[in-house]
Amino acid sequence: MILGMVGLGRMGGNMAERLLLDGHNVVAYDPNSTAVASLAEKGATSANSLERLVAQLDAPRTVWVMVPAGDITEQTVNDLVALLEPGDTLIDGGNSNYKESQRRADHAAVSGIDFLDSGTSGGVWGLANGYCLTIGGSREAYERNRPIFRTLAPPDSDGNLYVGPSGSGHYVKMIHNGIEYGMMQAFAEGFELLAAKEDFNLDLGAIAENWRRGSVIRSWLLDLAADELEREPNLDSLSSYVDDSGEGRWTVDASVELAVPIPVITAALQMRFRSRQTDPFGGKMLAAMRRGFGGHAVKKAGE
Repeated sequence: MILGMVGLGRMGGNMAERLLLDGHNVVAYDPNSTAVASLAEKGATSANSLERLVAQLDAPRTVWVMVPAGDITEQTVNDLVALLEPGDTLIDGGNSNYKESQRRADHAAVSGIDFLDSGTSGGVWGLANGYCLTIGGSREAYERNRPIFRTLAPPDSDGNLYVGPSGSGHYVKMIHNGIEYGMMQAFAEGFELLAAKEDFNLDLGAIAENWRRGSVIRSWLLDLAADELEREPNLDSLSSYVDDSGEGRWTVDASVELAVPIPVITAALQMRFRSRQTDPFGGKMLAAMRRGFGGHAVKKAGE
């Protein structure tokens, strides 16, 4: 099967390479010509524009877009809708907002183009291990492109799932990432509490390894934590600044819209915000109130 791949960042490039290894023909485009050339060395057909990419695909065409959510996805999708023809398929495998995916599917449908939104999880390990995929859109378009999804999924399972209408694939991935926030925060807090008990001189790496062996909290996240602690036991080179991709915010927005409480995920998102602040004003305000009502001692700035 021949596929157009737009966006050869770390995940997109790895996905294209996995498809090539399984015998698929891939036509690749990225504004970064070096990334295109690198994939061409592995067997891909290079394209220096979206127009050239579409021209090198046989109808019915399938183009997978793997670019950051936001304006760049919007522009890329619009450009491709203008270039593709009825019966073609356009897949967004990035972390787009599910509402945007619904709108883009409606826009593509006007031109007779099937739009599939694919929630994609696997990160930098996907090339070796495969990707977890949740796909929304036309069931017929999903089945037509299933060889692609099957190749990208883990080899020991059919790890791709058609979940429902347009937007549902990205909605499921959004919730997945919200759960991930909560799990990561729980591990982070637990290891911080272990480290705080200094009189026990606990070996955090050894504990992580122990928990990986049969514990009810064993998981891939714990595996990664154990690997990082083995590499750098005190994590001295790292800042506590933690960014967010936006999906945690969208998950909290959805909980408000649906009146479904998600206190753990919400707190985890708020902790990421707090991690980026230096000497936050809220902390100063707390200190000021304690000083005001109880005469409690406070630390001055710089102490």
